[in-house]
Amino acid sequence: MSVPTYEFKVEMTCTGCSGAVEKVLGKLKEKVEKVDIDLDNKKVFVTSNLSSEELLETIKKTGKGVTYVGLKE
Repeated sequence: MSVPTYEFKVEMTCTGCSGAVEKVLGKLKEKVEKVDIDLDNKKVFVTSNLSSEELLETIKKTGKGVTYVGLKE
């Protein structure tokens, strides 16, 4: 079974912002398979077996505005 990839919109304006997102998601270690950040479009793609809610709460720890967009096709 393939691992789902979730898309989030995160209010990021610089590499420091995207770095903060990578850092909090990195703390989930093996629970997160992959993180792709599209800084220009303020999008974060997370490949993980965790729920979108758990990932949303984790990204919120950065203090940035974050919205769950949906599953990436």
